[in-house]
Amino acid sequence: MATRGYATVPSKASYDVVIVGGAVMGASTAWFLTANPDFNGTVLVIERDASYAKSSTARTNSCIRQQFSNELNIRISQFTAEYVKDFRQHMGGDARVPEIRIQNYGYLYLADTDEFSEVLRANHAVQAAAGTGTRLLTPDEIRRDYPFFSLDGILLGSINTENEGYWDGGTVFDWWRRSSQSSGVEYVENEVVAMDSNAGGSRITGVQLASGETIRCGSVVNASGPRAAHTAAMAGIDLPVEPRKRYTWVFTAERPLERELPLTIDPSGIHVRQDGPTSYLAGGRSDPDPPVDPEDFTMDHGLWEDHVWPVLADRIPRFEAIRVVSEWAGHYAHNVLDQNAVIGPHPEVGNFLFLNGFSGHGLQQSPAMGRGTAELLVYGDYRTLDLSPFHYDRIVNNRPMTERAVI
Repeated sequence: MATRGYATVPSKASYDVVIVGGAVMGASTAWFLTANPDFNGTVLVIERDASYAKSSTARTNSCIRQQFSNELNIRISQFTAEYVKDFRQHMGGDARVPEIRIQNYGYLYLADTDEFSEVLRANHAVQAAAGTGTRLLTPDEIRRDYPFFSLDGILLGSINTENEGYWDGGTVFDWWRRSSQSSGVEYVENEVVAMDSNAGGSRITGVQLASGETIRCGSVVNASGPRAAHTAAMAGIDLPVEPRKRYTWVFTAERPLERELPLTIDPSGIHVRQDGPTSYLAGGRSDPDPPVDPEDFTMDHGLWEDHVWPVLADRIPRFEAIRVVSEWAGHYAHNVLDQNAVIGPHPEVGNFLFLNGFSGHGLQQSPAMGRGTAELLVYGDYRTLDLSPFHYDRIVNNRPMTERAVI
C-alpha cells in the first residue's frame, strides 16, 4: 500500500473514466460523478503523489471572490459559495462533516490610475447585474472604514464582503475524496507516462502507467494542475498551460490592526489579507514571471526583503514592524492565452477532457468545474451552468476569453 492507503496498481484493467490527477479538480469530478444518480460507471483516479504536499491544492491561499469582470466567472463563484455553505447536506448530512463557512472579510481592489478606475467601474456594473454586493469606494470612504491604510495616489476602491474572503477548501477536498472512495471510486498512487489512441487518433484507448500496466478507458480527464501541458502532450495535444511560481508569507505585526483586513490587492500586484486573529498573509510573484520546473518550490527571499515588505509597509504603515512566521512557494497552472480555465472535450480527440489552466482561480472554481465535467461525462452536455466558453476551441482559434480581474 502507498500514502493515504492508496494502492499503487489499479484493481481492474479497464475503467469508464480515468482521471489524471487526484487533487481538488480530480476529486471534485470524481465526487460529482458518484453523486449523480444517472452515473453507474467505474472511475479511476491516478495521483502521482498521494501526500499532495506539492500540489496547488495544498499550497493555495484558499480564497473566494465574486469580483470578476466576466459574468460566467461570477456565477461559478456564486455556486461555490452556496455549495460550501450547505456542504454537510451535500455530504448526505454526515455529522462528521464540519460546517463550512466563508470568512467574509472581502476583497478590496485599489486603483491608482484613471484607466484602472474605469476597469473597476466596468467590473462593478457586471457584478451588480449578477447580484453581487460589490461597492465602489472613494479614498475618503476607504479611510473611514479602514483607517490604517496609507492612500497616497489611490483614486478608487472596489470591495465586496458578501461571500468573499477565506474558506476551508482543504476540508472540502478531503471529504470529496473520502466520499467518492466510499462510493466506489478507486484512487491509486502512480503516474501516467504515455497514452494509446485508436488508428485515427480520435480517441484515447488507454493510459500507460509508470509501473508498467496499460489501463483501458472510456474517457480521460486531464486534472493534472501545473503539469497539464505534459499530460496533454501524451495525447498529441498542445495546451498553453505552464507552472508559474507564486509566493506566500504569513506574518504577525507588532501593532495588529483594529479590524479584519480584507484581501487587499495593491496596485503593485502584492496582495495581503487577514489570516488569523493576529496574523496576516501576503502573496506575490517575481517580475519577470517565467515558467518554472514543476518541482521548483525554492523561495525567493530577496523578493520579500526588496519588494513585498516595502510595499506592505508603505500601504499599511503598521506593517513596518512585522515578523514572518511561515512562508512557501506554490504554482499557478497559468493559461498563457487568457488566464482562464480550459475545460471540456478536445474537438478531435473527443474522449479527452480538459480541466486545466485555472491560473489561481482553481480552488474557488472547483465545485462548478467538477460538476460541469461530470455532466459532460454522463450526458454529453451541460445541465446546469453552460461552461462551453471555456472550451479548447478558443485556444485553436486564438480567441481569448478576457478576464480583467486577475491577481
